[in-house]
Amino acid sequence: MAHPQPLHKAVLRLQDGTEFHGLAAGAQTTVTGELCFNTAMAGYQETFSDPSYTGQMLVMTHAHIGNYGIIEGESESKGPTLRALICRNYSGNQTDLRPGSQTLDPWLSEAGVPVIYNIDTRALVRKLRRAGSLNALVSTEDLSEETRNTLLAQTPDMQGLALVNEVTVPEATDINWQSAGPKIAVLDLGHKAAMLRQLTERGARLRIFPAHTQSQEILAWEPDGFLITNGPGDPEPLQQVIETTRRLIATDKPMLGICLGHQIIALAMGIPTYKMKHGHRGVNHPVLNLSTGRGEITSQNHGFAVDAEALAQHPDMELTHRHLNDGTVAGMRHRSKPVFCVQYHPEAHPGPHDSRYLFDDFMHRLSPRLQSWGG
Repeated sequence: MAHPQPLHKAVLRLQDGTEFHGLAAGAQTTVTGELCFNTAMAGYQETFSDPSYTGQMLVMTHAHIGNYGIIEGESESKGPTLRALICRNYSGNQTDLRPGSQTLDPWLSEAGVPVIYNIDTRALVRKLRRAGSLNALVSTEDLSEETRNTLLAQTPDMQGLALVNEVTVPEATDINWQSAGPKIAVLDLGHKAAMLRQLTERGARLRIFPAHTQSQEILAWEPDGFLITNGPGDPEPLQQVIETTRRLIATDKPMLGICLGHQIIALAMGIPTYKMKHGHRGVNHPVLNLSTGRGEITSQNHGFAVDAEALAQHPDMELTHRHLNDGTVAGMRHRSKPVFCVQYHPEAHPGPHDSRYLFDDFMHRLSPRLQSWGG
């Protein structure tokens, strides 16, 4: 393996005192955050640039990371969004030689993302599966144990943490305005580029609104429907976003929610959410579409979920998709309004394309020719 720079050491310290010692790459710095793991075997660039990983340090279970470098145009945002990368083997090679491509290391370094590699990621993931997501510290610097402990003690828990202000657009932005298609107001909690691309490829005109935009401003644009996007952090502190979503639902216009957007819709309807033990992060999560009876392999990235019992008792919302590994809520819809949402990424970048029909369903709901739930 080609190493990205002269070898030096790094340390990963968990909040319970467990330490892993390995080699350093990426930015030379010290960071803290929530430690979680992703089981995807491909698409690391799209994963690392997903805004939903803001505030998190990511363990990749696949043994080889960086093999093909970074490909221009494949990122889901402006650059890496994760706090730190932990992996088994870290490659400084660049097998993709298209113009604009580069190796992984400078891409992470420029964004201030440190890497620790050459550790036993299998043992680390097994620990996380037993204990759940933990706060941790990654350092490529020579810090004392006392300093490491102090920094860890100052790290906030993900539960109760509002992070959308770090990733939402600073001002309203129009996309694909030359189209004559329906107008979709996007409430941006930390969108992925592929999500918007799925809609513009279907002819939609989009206006991307900052997360805390008031409903009056959104409705003044006279949209035909709404998208509540994915994003990082705990949904419960986002009270203004929840209230805006509640007011948008009351318009009876079509609404699609994805991941954090799914949780926001639940809270707007009075259905609680909760912090999962270690969440779902990967591109091979099986989901059952209860309307069609078909199984779908989905791309997921979330650490919070919707309360299944509360959903089952709700008079206006119903379950549409169920995660087949643990039975958690993977999708729901309103019984009488054109509002539906899923706890996974139908744009699947990276991931399989089993669920992209959901964008077709959404576009159909924006048309007078309303069609039934697809599959």
